Amino acid sequence: MPPKKSSAIRDTTGASKKDILDLAAKNNVRFLRLQFTDILGVNKNVEIPRSQFEKAVDGDIMFDGSSIEGFVRIEESDMLLDPDLSTFQIFPWGDEENRVARLICDINTPDGQPFAGDPRRVLRRQLDRARDMGFSTMNAGMEAEFFMFKTGPDGEPTTNTHDVGAYFDLAPVDLGEDARRAIVEVLEQMGFEVEAAHHEVAHGQHEIDFRYADALKTADNIATFRFIVRHVAQQFGLMASFMPKPVFGQNGSGMHTHQSLFRGKENAFWDKSAQWELSQTALNYIGGLLNHARGFCAITNPLVNSYKRLVPGYEAPVNVAWSMRNRTPMIRIPDRRGLGTRCELRIPDPSANPYLALAVQLAAGLDGIENKTDAREPVNTNIWEMSHREKRRLKIDDLPHNLEEACNELEKDAVMKEALGEHITTHFLSAKRQEWEEYITQVSQWELDNYLAKY
Repeated sequence: MPPKKSSAIRDTTGASKKDILDLAAKNNVRFLRLQFTDILGVNKNVEIPRSQFEKAVDGDIMFDGSSIEGFVRIEESDMLLDPDLSTFQIFPWGDEENRVARLICDINTPDGQPFAGDPRRVLRRQLDRARDMGFSTMNAGMEAEFFMFKTGPDGEPTTNTHDVGAYFDLAPVDLGEDARRAIVEVLEQMGFEVEAAHHEVAHGQHEIDFRYADALKTADNIATFRFIVRHVAQQFGLMASFMPKPVFGQNGSGMHTHQSLFRGKENAFWDKSAQWELSQTALNYIGGLLNHARGFCAITNPLVNSYKRLVPGYEAPVNVAWSMRNRTPMIRIPDRRGLGTRCELRIPDPSANPYLALAVQLAAGLDGIENKTDAREPVNTNIWEMSHREKRRLKIDDLPHNLEEACNELEKDAVMKEALGEHITTHFLSAKRQEWEEYITQVSQWELDNYLAKY
């Protein structure tokens, strides 16, 4: 059954600790989830009862970080949860007399210092850097596509789709409509401004778009979005997956990321008198994204499976280039100008840690601005149909072809490593190289089908 409706707490920006405690009491909140993500982007939480709420808002709840991917060693395990009070929301389901709420947290060391392995703080550092350069805001919008599949007799995951719908199809072909509508309802009750929801290209694939926001709120929203989608899909007997390419021969799921920089109320990417109405700041930012794309790809596309999406023929980018309208390069410039001027990076997929993904994109763009990096000429023809000679002439590189290559490129990119910090870079690369080693030693069904009886 879909969740019950409840009134949303739309905005707690500027709320005090007393405000949060009063809201919790007024709305019968019995349990509070203190949420955070590990370096791989997996949502984690510590749930506490009402008796501990005051301690929680003071940032005094401790947890064992040694069990969290990429955090700390067993001998230095204690970590403190430092809640961002503006993220307080009540989950719109369950017993109305015993509600559950959440706060998204930063991570501190026991002495109260920011923890170097906290992905949310990595994004905060880049936003501080942008402000130091005169940009008050980075606006970002992330379009996270996902699949919904049937589950097996014992609840096990499958890749059997619940429909055979295609792009923008309607019921009865799209049997996911009810689940999508329920997801939208819950998102709105959680304070999201949902703009559209529709079936995507592949069978069982969906997209729900919500309004852009400042980069930190957008990353928080993606973490929340993934949790809500999975939770509601489960109520309909479906399994939601943000795996980039779950079905052979079908389009994969992307997380196209729209981004722009503002100076106060002025969009720093717009210059009405310039070619394409793109400012020099915008062109340099694009140049930075192009220059570091191979370096940040391991962060924006962090799975072995991610690189099975980044192949020609399935609407995903495979080349380092940009364009006004053409969707084959990795960067597209949407038609809107004025306050809506922005660039759309089409590489990322929804398995990425949203905090790290936005942090490396912003770091790349700011590096482009600082160093006045050339954006090169836009490519307005289909790159997939170009010859290798033509690509070389236009200096169009390929994106990494697999996770190992992406990790090697990250390790060579000093700007990306500095943005992530030594702790996250080291632990991330270690985890991903282990993942790659495990993958390449597996014997797949394709190998058995093609080699077993032949050799």
